[in-house]
Amino acid sequence: MARKHGIVPDTQAKPGVPLEHMLWAGDYFAEKQPDVIVHVGDHWDMPSLSSYDKGTMAAEGRAYRDDIEAGNLAMDLFMRPIRAAQERQRRHYGPRSSKVWRPRLVFCLGNHEQRIMRHINANPELRGKLGYHDFNLVRHGWEVHEFLKPVKIDGISYQHYVPHPNTGKPWGGAAERRLTAIGFSHTAGHEQGKKSAERYLQDGSVHRNLIVGSYYQHNEEYKGHMGNHHWRGIIMKHEVCRGAYDLMEVSMGYLAKRYYRKYPNASKEAVRYVPSK
Repeated sequence: MARKHGIVPDTQAKPGVPLEHMLWAGDYFAEKQPDVIVHVGDHWDMPSLSSYDKGTMAAEGRAYRDDIEAGNLAMDLFMRPIRAAQERQRRHYGPRSSKVWRPRLVFCLGNHEQRIMRHINANPELRGKLGYHDFNLVRHGWEVHEFLKPVKIDGISYQHYVPHPNTGKPWGGAAERRLTAIGFSHTAGHEQGKKSAERYLQDGSVHRNLIVGSYYQHNEEYKGHMGNHHWRGIIMKHEVCRGAYDLMEVSMGYLAKRYYRKYPNASKEAVRYVPSK
């Protein structure tokens, strides 16, 4: 039976950036009620552990705990409308009713989350003190899948990015060439913007790839002025079956128009994590 998948691209939550768009995405999914919600990773940006900024002015004042709390707040915001919708259904239908929406929540760890493990490997004395247990994913009911370990759902392989077998680095190039080389339906994040392709095989099956890596409002300084002009939004896949689906793009602009007035305090930039001094 065909199902619906909701996809959240990289959200890159960190201290000081606006986060109200997480409410918008949660509200949209609460209305559409997909069977599965997949976050493709890089939710916790973890700038305090960036090897690129180590020893630079940009690294001054960054703290691990602040990075964790910013990402946890963003996840709380995303889950708030979802939990509210479930609670309404439980009150209406009964707590054990099959009519209560219970989506499968799948989180694919990204390279930004993996910064924590790299930092621990470089500093073994931190083992047990830092780690993925600091995330609020398990508390919210997410399945957590290791960095680059694919999880297959309804014929689609999900992971943060598909590594090239010879280098371990992400596949590059046009979406069509990438799909032919990889050879199966897959969805990943990691790259800003949106790329997709599909191919129809002689046996009647369909392979589709989708690369979506940006659902956040802020601009990334390292991308420069022109590099930040890319698509941002979430994805709904309808009629998902054996790797095929109908693709529905839901832009951040659309979500803002639909839900901006619902959260007046958030629209005044009240919803962001600011480290305590």
